[in-house]
Amino acid sequence: MATIAPDPTESAAQGWLGSFVQTWRPGTGAPIEDREPATGKVLITIPGSTPGDVARAAAIAAAAQPAWAATSYQERARILRRAAEIYEAHRDEFGTWTQRETGAVYGKMHHESNFAYHEILNAATLPSQAYGSLMPSAVKGRLSMVRRVPAGVIGAITPWNSPSVLGMRVVAPALALGNAVVLKPDPQTPVVGGAMFAAVFAEAGLPEGLLQVVVGGADVGEAIVTDPNITVVSFTGSTAVGRHVGELGARLLKKMSLELGGNNAFIVLDDADIDAAASAGAYTTFQFQGQVCFAAGRHLVHRDIADAYVAALTEKAKRLRTGDPYREEVELGPIVNEKQLGRVDDIVQRSIAGGATLVEGGTHEGLFYRPTVLTGVTTSSPAWTDEIFGPVAPVVTFETDDEAVALANSSAYGLVASIYTRSVGRGLAIADRMRTGMVHINDGTLNDEAIVPFGGMGDSGNGSRYGGEASLDTFTEWQWVTVRDEPPTFPY
Repeated sequence: MATIAPDPTESAAQGWLGSFVQTWRPGTGAPIEDREPATGKVLITIPGSTPGDVARAAAIAAAAQPAWAATSYQERARILRRAAEIYEAHRDEFGTWTQRETGAVYGKMHHESNFAYHEILNAATLPSQAYGSLMPSAVKGRLSMVRRVPAGVIGAITPWNSPSVLGMRVVAPALALGNAVVLKPDPQTPVVGGAMFAAVFAEAGLPEGLLQVVVGGADVGEAIVTDPNITVVSFTGSTAVGRHVGELGARLLKKMSLELGGNNAFIVLDDADIDAAASAGAYTTFQFQGQVCFAAGRHLVHRDIADAYVAALTEKAKRLRTGDPYREEVELGPIVNEKQLGRVDDIVQRSIAGGATLVEGGTHEGLFYRPTVLTGVTTSSPAWTDEIFGPVAPVVTFETDDEAVALANSSAYGLVASIYTRSVGRGLAIADRMRTGMVHINDGTLNDEAIVPFGGMGDSGNGSRYGGEASLDTFTEWQWVTVRDEPPTFPY
């Protein structure tokens, strides 16, 4: 049984979800401590899962899935809509857990909650969409059609940084399309990334067995990838881990949906509104301490305006407050753990040692890292080559649009790019040359909507997408069906 540390001043241990968590058993393994990064407090201790738990969960899901696939589209849509109502009714409590488990400030938490809600609503429209086509046939008298059928059991491995959104964009559409799901959240966010899903969909009336939640580390993740009952694996996380996951799944000929890291270019042309660009650059680099895959990781600025841009960006960085976002009015919360903090600081310090100039930041108190601005960065600096996943803005200058394109495309990652310019035509011309899955002109890199195909190219993923019609590609398989009124005569 889960145990919550007694503390009457802390509301996270109370409420509808808190009550559910206290009797929640996601596995039979060793206890997992769910720690609040801002304070180090243990919020909850839960029994972790084992590979054996994964096997049992996947078998239960596989047994339940055929009946669910045969359920009418109206009933599946009704349960999804009911899940959205339940999510909305408990949004405040979910937000509290999000802030405390991830270290998110209020604005980020509110955005995540809103987006997860709309993911469910959008998924509720999928069961009623056309799912096939009538095809011409070269054979006289043969009816030929293609249709989408549920893939089966979806294995979802999700990260800690936006657990409700990145889980819901898999769980909701996969269920809506007639699949079962085995969900493994990151063990740093077992409640808002795992228990919340189990609670919401159980209350919504989802038949038993269809949504299984397991919580654990790499061994549990590998068990999901290799389990014979799981037909599709959806992984969101780092490129390094994604490669390993992809290799495991490829050997078993599984359908793999990999949404990985990013080192995203934020391009500021010489005709840009400097203050608007600096505001977006600061937000899309420093928001949530830079701990999102589509944060602005490389600031490419035209040489003629670079000094003014750096000055504006630095001024904004200086004004940002760091602290406990659950208890204080701050713009930046903690880095998620000591390991990640050390990685961020190491990238910064090695870049400085290699010739970059520290303009602002580069210091921390505990897990609270100050927003950092670096200039003099070269294409060999760690701050340029690596996905930092921290509140660090490396600035590199260019002289021509061609140079900007070449610099932006020099990264192996290809998730998203932003372009700031007063000329929409010039921006579109550059966008046409970006090797990224998404491009935003006069807007930040942090953009997503439930109805658009979200995903990247290169080291940012294997071309899979989430959202809208893209969910059909990920969570269904094509089936060709032909019908003849009279059987043909064959020569044998």
